[in-house]
Amino acid sequence: MTFQNYKSFWDNKATTMQGAMIAVDGSTDENTVRLTGIYSADQATKALELTATDRVLELGCGVGRIGHELAPHVGYWHGVDISANMIAQARERLQKFDNVGLSELTRTSLSEFPDASFDKAYCIAVFIHMDKEDFFLYLRELNRVLKPGGRIFFDHWNLASTVGWRRWFLEVQQYVDVDPSVRKDVARNQFTTPQEVSVFLQHAGFEELGNWSESPWVQALGAKPGAGLDIAAARARAAANGADIEYTPLWTELFNQLMDVTIGEMKPQAMLELLLDDNRGKEIPMFRAMFLGIWRLNEKHWGAAPTV
Repeated sequence: MTFQNYKSFWDNKATTMQGAMIAVDGSTDENTVRLTGIYSADQATKALELTATDRVLELGCGVGRIGHELAPHVGYWHGVDISANMIAQARERLQKFDNVGLSELTRTSLSEFPDASFDKAYCIAVFIHMDKEDFFLYLRELNRVLKPGGRIFFDHWNLASTVGWRRWFLEVQQYVDVDPSVRKDVARNQFTTPQEVSVFLQHAGFEELGNWSESPWVQALGAKPGAGLDIAAARARAAANGADIEYTPLWTELFNQLMDVTIGEMKPQAMLELLLDDNRGKEIPMFRAMFLGIWRLNEKHWGAAPTV
């Protein structure tokens, strides 16, 4: 099925809660989306130095995967998404919180929000599905709605990483010998480099505080100048916190092995063996839950999923 815009693409994915979760990050159930949400929320909390009084905006909130974990720890959290169905699923998951707002976007704009209305903002695994023009326009809008001294944290697929390049080449292979008159998927995975992210941040009006790119992701932290912000001190804190912000070598290793299974270079049973020892790191339970969910969806090809 061919979709003409982001909204129709993501609305189609999010007609059910499970479909929405899978579309967001591959999670197939509430337990898995909680595990991945906690992982991402921890990264964002450390990068943005979130406090109990912060007003926080998430661009591309999906089912509230991260917002569910952050809302109890900030003053106010607001999620926006281009998909009405995603917003409906997020509203169901976040209904117990009284400091949460949700909005459906109608264009590449945050026009519903006045200037300088948020302290912090973030966007996780969302810019990867946008054309570069929209990526930049949203960065510029995020700069507008942040208060002077406010922070932004986001990520994007990293073309300059060995594993990131491998992930990109999987996209390339989909288009070998495809009819060039047919439009590519409107929300297909797209990729960038650390240098391009730095340029986008600068031209959107941000000071770059951190740029981490040892994993398949470029992760960037920026600040809106003003309010007496000490850029040098903020950069030093970001560098000191880097180990808690960036994806770990273990995350990258497991992601690469998951690609091996996906393309048939590793048996699912062999992958599962690598995911049984929780002492290897906090990524293990998260990847195990995600992998078993993927296995259950692929039993026709992989055989019955084990119970672990």
